[in-house]
Amino acid sequence: MNAEVFELDHVSVTYGSVLALSDVTMTIPRLGVTALIGPSGCGKSTLLRTLNRMNDLVPDAHLTGTVRFDGADIHAPDRDLVELRRRVGMVFQKPNVFPMSVYDNVAYGPILHGRRDGLDDVVERCLTRAGLWDEVKDDLQRSAGALSGGQQQRLVIARCLAVDPEVILMDEPTASLDPVATTAIEALTRSLAEDFTIVLVTHDLRQAERISDRTAFFVAHVHDEKSRHGELVEYGPTATIFRGAADPRTRDYVDRG
Repeated sequence: MNAEVFELDHVSVTYGSVLALSDVTMTIPRLGVTALIGPSGCGKSTLLRTLNRMNDLVPDAHLTGTVRFDGADIHAPDRDLVELRRRVGMVFQKPNVFPMSVYDNVAYGPILHGRRDGLDDVVERCLTRAGLWDEVKDDLQRSAGALSGGQQQRLVIARCLAVDPEVILMDEPTASLDPVATTAIEALTRSLAEDFTIVLVTHDLRQAERISDRTAFFVAHVHDEKSRHGELVEYGPTATIFRGAADPRTRDYVDRG
């Protein structure tokens, strides 16, 4: 088993003729939390979406360079995209619960992948791991849309866990939540990092400092009002990035944050 889950080699992303991310080379090790920080427009979310090829859904998106997952090129012609996205799950900024019951939200993925037996156990196990079971166990048939924002985000995480991923990508998962719900998601993220690789995009520098093991800082190069691209400046242990960064741009950013 590779020590690195992802290896990015000179990765650049363009949308049409617009450069969004330039020449990123980095590795993401197995387990723990890797945070991606930087100002708006620096390519954090673009980079996150390269890891499970979500950028394929964006018209005119084009990637150069290589992204390897467990040593294999994710853009190889024979790559099974459904399997890649099962192994590399994603949690978005706003909870995207399905318009169905709590139970059916969690069972949806396993059913989609052909599982029919043991769904009750899967639902309970994943809701428990997401810290939601005790709050919903008495009415699993309630609409997912009736849950609070924080509960919905934990339900989305439970749904992600139900297909047995190896990696969970999180794109500002607490941005739309109140402080209490944010604290719960942060604690859950740290717990999950014992068994999963977490890659987290966040604008909250204190959040990155609190819950990540490694941090990558990106800067935005502004060309005009509509055009800017991101570049990786510095990447290392979170304690080093926040308290002993080598690049003055990193030090300035975290000090101002």
